[in-house]
Amino acid sequence: MPEPTFEPRTTAPEAAPNAPAHTAVPTIVVVGHGMVGQRFLESLAERGLTPAAGRSRVVVLGEEPRPAYDRVRLSSYFAGRSPGELSLVEPDFMARHGIELYVGDPATAVDRAGRTVTTRSGAVFPYDTLVLATGSYPFVPPVPGKDARGCFVYRTIEDLLAIEEYAKGAGTGAVVGGGLLGLEAAGALKGLGLATHVVEFAPRLMPVQVDEGGGAALLRTIQDMGLSVHTGVGTREVTVGGDGAVTGMSLSDGSSLAVDLVVFSAGVRPRDQLARECGLAVGERGGIVVDEECRTSDPAVFAIGECALAADGRVYGLVAPGYEMARTAAEVIAGGRSAFTGADLSTKLKLLGVDVASFGDAHGAAEGSLDVVYSDARAGVYKKLVMGPDGTLLGGVLVGDAEGYGTLRPLTGTVLPVAPEQLVLPAGPGGGPVSLGPGALPDEAVICSCHNVTKGAVCGHTTLPEVKRCTKAGTGCGSCLKVIGQLMPPPEDAGLCGCFPYSRGELYEIVRTLGVTSFVELLDSHGREEARGGDGCEVCKPAVGSVIASLAPTVGASGYVLDGEQAALQDTNDHFLANLQRNGSYSVVPRIPGGEITPEKLIVIGEVARDFGLYTKITGGQRIDLFGARVDQLPLIWTRLVDAGFESGHAYGKSLRTVKSCVGQTWCRYGVQDSVRMAIDLELRYRGLRSPHKLKSAVSGCARECAEARGKDFGIIATAQGWNLYVGGNGGATPRHADLLAQDLSDAELVRLIDRFLMFYIRTADRLERTSAWLERIDGGLEHVRDVVVHDALGLCEELERLMADHVAGYRDEWAATIEDPDRLRRFVTFVNAPDAPDPSVRFLPERDQIKPDLELLAGPVLAVRTLEGTAS
Repeated sequence: MPEPTFEPRTTAPEAAPNAPAHTAVPTIVVVGHGMVGQRFLESLAERGLTPAAGRSRVVVLGEEPRPAYDRVRLSSYFAGRSPGELSLVEPDFMARHGIELYVGDPATAVDRAGRTVTTRSGAVFPYDTLVLATGSYPFVPPVPGKDARGCFVYRTIEDLLAIEEYAKGAGTGAVVGGGLLGLEAAGALKGLGLATHVVEFAPRLMPVQVDEGGGAALLRTIQDMGLSVHTGVGTREVTVGGDGAVTGMSLSDGSSLAVDLVVFSAGVRPRDQLARECGLAVGERGGIVVDEECRTSDPAVFAIGECALAADGRVYGLVAPGYEMARTAAEVIAGGRSAFTGADLSTKLKLLGVDVASFGDAHGAAEGSLDVVYSDARAGVYKKLVMGPDGTLLGGVLVGDAEGYGTLRPLTGTVLPVAPEQLVLPAGPGGGPVSLGPGALPDEAVICSCHNVTKGAVCGHTTLPEVKRCTKAGTGCGSCLKVIGQLMPPPEDAGLCGCFPYSRGELYEIVRTLGVTSFVELLDSHGREEARGGDGCEVCKPAVGSVIASLAPTVGASGYVLDGEQAALQDTNDHFLANLQRNGSYSVVPRIPGGEITPEKLIVIGEVARDFGLYTKITGGQRIDLFGARVDQLPLIWTRLVDAGFESGHAYGKSLRTVKSCVGQTWCRYGVQDSVRMAIDLELRYRGLRSPHKLKSAVSGCARECAEARGKDFGIIATAQGWNLYVGGNGGATPRHADLLAQDLSDAELVRLIDRFLMFYIRTADRLERTSAWLERIDGGLEHVRDVVVHDALGLCEELERLMADHVAGYRDEWAATIEDPDRLRRFVTFVNAPDAPDPSVRFLPERDQIKPDLELLAGPVLAVRTLEGTAS
């Protein structure tokens, strides 16, 4: 007889399973411990119907060797999330409520007359109420070779472990099925380093969720990622070699694929075998028949989740309806009244990095419905709103840009407050598209469809953790989190994020004063109580990483941003010390201080570009970009450049980029100072300086301003008496002219003021805040900064200068530090399990005697736009 398991703690049951049913309290047996089964247990606990409350005995029989885990986020395992981190069961949940959980021992028979359940091990459990939460099983088409070695399904953690192991010896994989889970499986295979095919019998990907236009946009985007997609064809046979392993696939159109691994993800079927064998009513096409209370044809037996054929005649394959059925069954068992009559099938997810959402009547099945469509084949964006004749929003499809999903879905069934085309059109000369905020939603609008939580319920709380704890909103698929955040009142504290109650500036002072050298140390000592011992979030990790990097020489931390814990804190580009480009390749930008370069160094750059087949372009910052490098080529390219005297240009980091210059008085008849020399000195002084955002500078040799210094974070313009220093400028989408901080400065005075200005900015700015925004936000603005930096009003200048001196003394080129260390070099491979294999998705085409990314952008079908009567077309 198996022991009940409570992970990570275990406790023995108070009674043996073979004992007679309790006479004092009823016994509830739950068959299946997946997401819906666990939600049912939580619903029982919320209603006090647990052994700990003295109202029942609860026994749970699970087939898998572990408690319930988040199957919606199953693919995050391949992104580094452990099986334990996927668990949905709090460590003490079972013990706290006295629930007996048996894992790895599934139910094999139900005796309805005797009211007992027998498991595979032979254990017999009596019940007063039986709840079947057996879920579904993957459908595998009955094709020859489907059971060969190398064929898998994509359903459980054990499936993923098996796929991961087998992929180590495979080169090409195929996924049969282009639905939600199929595309996730395809992304997993690609991430494991396999050339990947997707075979979908329907004429488009995700045929249930998106229409023809959405499928076309999704297809183009996925093909651009290097996946091969075959729609409108089925699998005829899986071919097998003499050793019993997969060697290929034959398709229904007569074509064939050479593959080593096959994943079947062609849909699921209700697991209703137990119900069939014990005589419960099942649907003609499967599913345990239940009424609105989720009772089966036997009043003592309930069925919930994917195994149930609901009262509306549907089998629901999404977790949100399953959760609603779990709540309904728990309420009825507790003696209350509840009914499940149907559910919202809206879906929002990110597949292979592409946002995809559908809601309501996405296919326009309602009589008289009209479509409002926007499609941009080049950008991979497709938006469709389905409208009723009276202006009611019936549903929609969003591909490539699902930003509006959070507010559009709750508005389904209502008349929109603006014309629908205004919600799908991109920005134009008259401004951007209309964005309906959560304030436009009525209180009864459902914000979280997973847990059926309304706006009114969300607004009854003041923080996101409180909303999650009290309503469970945001703990399901996560698509509602942004809207929930917008509904929360502004926080009373100025904390950086939900992990820290301090601002970035305050964290900087803590790190500097206490000499903190690691993120974990800072989180555990100064994080919010609920965040301590955790991993942080996408807001605080790079922000704290930047703070520690900028203070590394002062506090004694490693100055190399990829050492130890620091590597996990960095933004995307810093992970490989290069800029990631749209086709998965990287660009290399060597530093060319002041834009001055010798012919010998120019020749080296040309030779490197030629030998590695890189696209070359002179930038606006007076440097040369080398595009098209694979990640495994980066150290080889750096070695050539470093040997020639180059170093990293830090084009990838939140740090100093360039100090641009004109030729100055050395060559120009209008120049009054040596701008090139000053630009070189400044760039070499501040290179590698990590800051809240990127830093750009320029030095002009006269008032003609050829270097455009007033469009930079700190700009210098020569005068007959010395230098004028301007701060807080930037170009881009919201250009701002820099403000004059000080004038007619000597070389030494100029450098001293820039030292102070930069360190004061780094010390007090918010994360991702440019100097221009910081200067406008900080109390007192430019005058306050002038008081601090020029007049030393706060007595900080000596310390600011010392911090900059520490940076200058501690600088080390990151490229050189990488190529000199074999351990650091191991990071620079495309595939961990195949370090010598290049990325097959990085491809190029010839253009103007150079190369460009092979994105295979297709025009796609012409989609008609139908609008409502009386609105603009």
